[in-house]
Amino acid sequence: MENEQIANIPEEKFTLVQRDESIFDTKFETKPIGYFKDAWLRFRKNKPSVVAFVILVLIILFAIFVPVVSRYDMSYNDPYYSYALPKISFMEGTGVWDGTEVKVFSEAQYQNAKLQPNYVVKVIKEFETYVNGTTVRKYKCRVDSYALGYQYITSSNAKQIKDIRDYEAEHDIQILYPMVDTSNYPVDRAMNANYYYEIEDNLPIYDDEGNLKTCYLTDADGELVYFLDQGGGTFKIRVMYEEYYKMMNGGKKACFIFGANNQGKDILIRLSTGARLSLSLGVIVAAINIAIGICYGAIEGYYGGVTDLIMERVSDILAEIPFVIVTSLFKMYLVDQNLVGMIPTLIFAFVLTGWIGTASRVRMQFYRYKGQEYVLAARTLGAKDGRLIFRHILPNAIGTIITSCILMIPSVIFSESSLTYLGIVDLENSNITSVGTLLSDGQSALQYGYPHILLFPALFIAILMISFNQFGKGLRDAFNPSLRGVEE
Repeated sequence: MENEQIANIPEEKFTLVQRDESIFDTKFETKPIGYFKDAWLRFRKNKPSVVAFVILVLIILFAIFVPVVSRYDMSYNDPYYSYALPKISFMEGTGVWDGTEVKVFSEAQYQNAKLQPNYVVKVIKEFETYVNGTTVRKYKCRVDSYALGYQYITSSNAKQIKDIRDYEAEHDIQILYPMVDTSNYPVDRAMNANYYYEIEDNLPIYDDEGNLKTCYLTDADGELVYFLDQGGGTFKIRVMYEEYYKMMNGGKKACFIFGANNQGKDILIRLSTGARLSLSLGVIVAAINIAIGICYGAIEGYYGGVTDLIMERVSDILAEIPFVIVTSLFKMYLVDQNLVGMIPTLIFAFVLTGWIGTASRVRMQFYRYKGQEYVLAARTLGAKDGRLIFRHILPNAIGTIITSCILMIPSVIFSESSLTYLGIVDLENSNITSVGTLLSDGQSALQYGYPHILLFPALFIAILMISFNQFGKGLRDAFNPSLRGVEE
């Protein structure tokens, strides 16, 4: 019945399509999406991983450029500015990140502190408290850790003293001050160049006119003594250290953005140099381990059988070797006997067993893909083993390999930091340092009340670890969507 209806359709209702033109395949209106572009589209939707990637880029730029643009270098140290607090120039006077801190003084401490030039920035509060039934006045003050006042310089020579005099005349300031007669001083006061006056009950003594009774050193003629000959062409002098520092550094004031450590070394330059070393070490070790792991895992997974069995047993034996013991033995027999340096030895220790995880992942991927139809078709057409491995099977494991490489870098950095923190290895010299060494220095400074020495290296390693792991998870989800949300 239906066929009869179709046959009865009038001819005029039929229209010939494309009478005067040839028909071709329609062109795609959208661009084809490849494997890596598809992974990128998935990755950029993962906002935490994108943020982690941006943070890692900033950390890398920090490690590269800070040592280049910083006014300090690794060899710089100024023991007079030991434990200087973090300071940014444009924050000066704000009370935040300006090198100042809050301290509470007793009456005697306050009277002496305010005589140290520029030391007491302001008195926040005066209050009274009771100690053993006695009323005691206290002063809560904001003080400047960079206001060193007067300091003794014990290594000056005649030329330096002349340069100071010339600088004073040129800039109409005073840098060189009279020496202090410390013959009747306690040892702690004799070492402090800011005590240039007489005291009684730890309080400064003033004359009837309200002026301090100074105790400057004088010679036989009653003239003030400005330097003491220490023999060997060296002299001990007493200077206003802020002005002396500016003279020695081209007119620039001391300013350590992350503060200074117990030796007066700039933490910022040391942290960026340590970051450069840690990142370089992580990338080098990861690259070597990835190369070894790919070759080893590819052979295991592709050939299988007895070959796989033997190679797996070798991997199992190496995996059971404790990393810390290996590092200690390498240091003892290679570094301590001056056969190789510490960094090559550390790389060797990381590489000895670090490739095993990558090899295991690559092996698993080869077992997964080597039986696929396209591999069998290529083998049937005469493809050799090398072509099958590197052109047909390995590209399918690239996502897993990239993720493994990225996650290996933070693992290496954390292990290196742990070893240097514990003192098992020492990467410290005049040109380089490590984040672990900075953490160790910061821990010892905590007992003196200077947490900033530990804070910045600790923040750096924490942010680095979190960012690398979040970035690695984002790459894993992008290259292997089936593993999204899986915790390894």
